Amino acid sequence: MAQASQATIGDSEFDRDTALVRRSEGVYDIDLSTGWTIFNAVNGGFLLAVVGRALGDALPHADPFSISAHYLTASQPGPAVVRTDVVRTGRTLSTGQASLFQYDDRGQEVERLRVLASYGDLDALPDEVHTSVKPPAIPPIEQCFGPEDSPAPVPASSPITDRLMIKLDPSTLGWALGQPSGKGEMRAWLGLADGRDADPFSLLLAVDALPPTAFELGLKGWVPTVELTVHVRSRPAPGPLRVSITTRNPAGGFLEEDAEVWDSADRLVAQSRQLARVWTG
Repeated sequence: MAQASQATIGDSEFDRDTALVRRSEGVYDIDLSTGWTIFNAVNGGFLLAVVGRALGDALPHADPFSISAHYLTASQPGPAVVRTDVVRTGRTLSTGQASLFQYDDRGQEVERLRVLASYGDLDALPDEVHTSVKPPAIPPIEQCFGPEDSPAPVPASSPITDRLMIKLDPSTLGWALGQPSGKGEMRAWLGLADGRDADPFSLLLAVDALPPTAFELGLKGWVPTVELTVHVRSRPAPGPLRVSITTRNPAGGFLEEDAEVWDSADRLVAQSRQLARVWTG
């Protein structure tokens, strides 16, 4: 169900807000926007896209294939620096690591997240697909609901919501009505609000852009990411994405979330798993 783009890659808010300024070889500056925050902290998927862009510039290959991030401290809007290091370069894959730092009240650098990633060329991958997975069964986009469809403010709504087109599957929307299903599932159509089509870097945001599955379990509060690994499988076709996220084992104050991202051509373009903390206080 492709929709025409209103913004092209390069002129959207996402591109402007993830743009970095190269200070020196492998070192990049950025001012993290308030527009991508949840509970006053910058969204983890957005941060991964920022660091992912830095690595895409530093490495000889441009596309993230596998990228893993450990979130050490919560990132705040404001100045930040990304420091990258080339670990290995090869003919088809390159590996790099990077960290994002901000500054405390004394002007000292504080590491916010650390990333290890392998990059390659998505356009050079063979076309054959052998898969047993199928796209999630989500009603047509016009039968799903976003924050703008609610007569009252949606619980846990944050600035990032205004930058996304989110249309949630009604069967995973019980939490917003005070009637969580208890299934630990979240499904939605997803895109950027300005119509900019997805690319490999916005996929890094997509896996972490939906409301937490904890909400459908009846849990409330902040669910910060501890670790997030994303596998980008293909360059997405134009049009809205379908995102499905599940959790099966909330225990000991933590939960895992497994995400699949499908494009308008019914291809699985990204997968992820993250470990998140559940703050119920």
